Amino acid sequence: MSKINIFGMGGLNENGKNTYIIEIDEDIFVLDAGLKFANDSMFGIDYIIPDYEYLAKNKKRIKGVFISHSHPESCGGVNDLIRIIPEIKIYATKYTKNQMVFNGVPEKNITVILPHKKINFGKNSVFPIQVNHSVPESVMYVINTEDGAICYTSDFIVDPSMMGGYHMDLGRIAYVGKQGVLALLCESSFSERIGHTSPSHHMSSFFKEVINKNEGRIIFSVLHSYLYTIEGIFNAAKNSHRKIVIMGKKLQNIINMAIEEKYMNIDESLIGDLNNVNDSNAILLVCDERENPYNVIEKTINGNDKYIKLSKEDTICFAEPKYDENEKLFVRIENELAMMGIKTINIPKNKGILLHASSEDLMIMVSLLKPKYFIPVKAEYRYMVGNANLASDLGYAKENILLKQNGEIITIINKKLQDNFEKVFVDDVLIDGTSTDDVGDLVIKDREMLSENGIVLISATLSKKTKEILVGPEIVTRGFIYVKDSKEMIEEIKRISLEIINNNISNNYVDFNNIKTEIRDRLSKYFYLETESKPMIIAVIQEV
Repeated sequence: MSKINIFGMGGLNENGKNTYIIEIDEDIFVLDAGLKFANDSMFGIDYIIPDYEYLAKNKKRIKGVFISHSHPESCGGVNDLIRIIPEIKIYATKYTKNQMVFNGVPEKNITVILPHKKINFGKNSVFPIQVNHSVPESVMYVINTEDGAICYTSDFIVDPSMMGGYHMDLGRIAYVGKQGVLALLCESSFSERIGHTSPSHHMSSFFKEVINKNEGRIIFSVLHSYLYTIEGIFNAAKNSHRKIVIMGKKLQNIINMAIEEKYMNIDESLIGDLNNVNDSNAILLVCDERENPYNVIEKTINGNDKYIKLSKEDTICFAEPKYDENEKLFVRIENELAMMGIKTINIPKNKGILLHASSEDLMIMVSLLKPKYFIPVKAEYRYMVGNANLASDLGYAKENILLKQNGEIITIINKKLQDNFEKVFVDDVLIDGTSTDDVGDLVIKDREMLSENGIVLISATLSKKTKEILVGPEIVTRGFIYVKDSKEMIEEIKRISLEIINNNISNNYVDFNNIKTEIRDRLSKYFYLETESKPMIIAVIQEV
């Protein structure tokens, strides 16, 4: 019999950052290591990962990180985790491994696994089962323990028509259920959606209609991690006498790999090159290198794309998922394209490229696995509650449905739940660009202040010998006032600064700290009285 702890470091009550910890006695199994993309209010932050402090402290106990599929929400934090624990082992299927290597993950850290082949870790083992999703070789994980299996579905749908690398083995899932499942961590994103997700994700007919009904150049905005959608565009372009131009090195590498490894079955004669970019009947696939939605289209609108210049004859189809946090950006881009006279096409409401399990898919999974304890994961809290309600409809008692927040530990000892209300410290780490350090809330607040009120820089140079002012005070403002129209205010800033500097020079001594503090305090009050704004104030006083 074992003591089992289950908790999320990310992915509970949020979209993305999926990282779930299964502790079986002294063994730690990490399920996924994802990131969450930052929204517009985070001022320059690119993405967010969990604080890996707990894993760093317990690194000797970690058996491995088991990645379910290649979407950044599930594997985007792997690079950052390896920087903290360089020796950590990552387990993933071949396609997922290739994608991670494209994103800079060291190949030496990755062990390639095969769906339906068990990986032994002493008395415990991990068994991956392939599931239907929008990328090949997506898997759910079954951790076999002495007390029963712990299952993690990750993202999935139920669609028997998806074959090859997208096929789902329902028979193996049912077999696991018959052996006894202690706990099921089940995705929740589409729990409130009635019915099955399939067949809304079959997009080829929609893309074919877009291609056939629109003359001129067609630009598809895609995400390179949604290979099923990209393949649908290629299939739709058959017999259209159009060339498909793949824009971007990363997207080109992924498609080349997918063709070479037989993950995509397409007509390669459709693929054009940069010579076809300006053809009136070309199809362009555009994609941001870092999966920043709409980024390439926005750059193109502003005339900053190296190869693509938009014209009124173009049609732009947004073949990528839409999230609530990006809705304002998307509406703005659509508006700008409309002002340029460019036609835009969106995926209809009855279609979708997000392959998450709807209510019927979820109930099939629960019915096949028959877990003792049901744990909704991977979604905002209202969708986790929706998933819990589905389990309740299937007859599960409330005490066996466990709704938790990040860091809250579920403890099971000898197959019985022990609700000790224990918590593990979890926090967000904000990543800006290629920096591996947490940017922190104070930096975000500074950026927010700069964006809203601007900055005022006061500089002065003193003589090291006589302590007299040689230069200044000089005033530089950005994003606060228009200097040419505010000469009186600039003169007043100089007067206040000069007074403060002189008052803090005595007996051949300059109190630099007091000068800077007084300048900030007095000018902030003055600015608020005059403008009701609070710009960032920086004083630079030096001696030469």
